[in-house]
Amino acid sequence: MGILNVTPDSFSDGGRFSQVDVALRHAEAMVVAGATLIDIGGESTRPGARAVSPLEELERVAPVVERINRELDVIISVDTSTPAVMRETARLGAGLINDVRSLRRDGALDAAAATGLPVCLMHMLGEPGDMQDNPHYQNVTQEVAAFLLERMAQCAAAGIGAERIVLDPGFGFAKTLQHNLSLFKHMQELHGLGRPLLVGVSRKSMIGQALNRPVAERLHGSLALAALAVTKGAKIIRVHDVAETVDVVRMIAAVESAE
Repeated sequence: MGILNVTPDSFSDGGRFSQVDVALRHAEAMVVAGATLIDIGGESTRPGARAVSPLEELERVAPVVERINRELDVIISVDTSTPAVMRETARLGAGLINDVRSLRRDGALDAAAATGLPVCLMHMLGEPGDMQDNPHYQNVTQEVAAFLLERMAQCAAAGIGAERIVLDPGFGFAKTLQHNLSLFKHMQELHGLGRPLLVGVSRKSMIGQALNRPVAERLHGSLALAALAVTKGAKIIRVHDVAETVDVVRMIAAVESAE
């Protein structure tokens, strides 16, 4: 899954792809490099990010979804928590709703159900603006699993069956470095929920903190975690650096498929 942020304030690439033509070219390059999904986001969810109105988010995202759907052979994922954005981008050709808030905004469950699309549910406590204010867990992996199980139950009640659900542990969301490392180490426990796992750690602060690297120097750490995620059974790897990550995944596949 290649990341396409059409926001002015994302932590790694804010403002780079806000023009539709530029966004399309970047999406095309990621598809050529091997991405089978493009995740389009119009609201930054970095720590401390400001909220945007539904209209502003839709104005950022809808033209890009429409253009990519028309011109590229790729599954479009929309990184949104906003019901109006879910409904409109589904109409324009989106194939997946990727919600960091796990459909907890008012109306999101009903909107997602109405689209008929698969959804990705992610673990997060609080909101991006306050999620890093002293997060606390007794057992982070067990608590993440319990949260995701509860959200799956809410989805089922709204008519979203388990077969339509992907799960994201939410690395970097309401978690300290030690929480992130422990959750990653014990990620296999989440397979007990019975749904495919999406892992998004590309260039994140957990890499910066562990290796003392700024955002621009986190490629090697990102690739290490991508390889580890694959070996731990993740099915979707959400990344900025598609070509490099595809090489990692293909190399693992070559070894694992050998006699």
